[in-house]
Amino acid sequence: MEFLFGFGLLGGVIALALSLFWVWMLIDCLANQSEDKLVWFLVIFFLNLLGAFLYYWLARKKRMA
Repeated sequence: MEFLFGFGLLGGVIALALSLFWVWMLIDCLANQSEDKLVWFLVIFFLNLLGAFLYYWLARKKRMA
């Protein structure tokens, strides 16, 4: 039974981390994206984690370089 509790706790921590990543990318997009801000906002908002990862790898990395 303790195994199930630990597994549930781990899942909760992972879910919280992914949610915080999604919010971080959404805020980063709104605060720093100068062009295509609306497009990236809609991608992140409607595609959730997939959109956040796409923004991170395509737009944010490009801006940081």
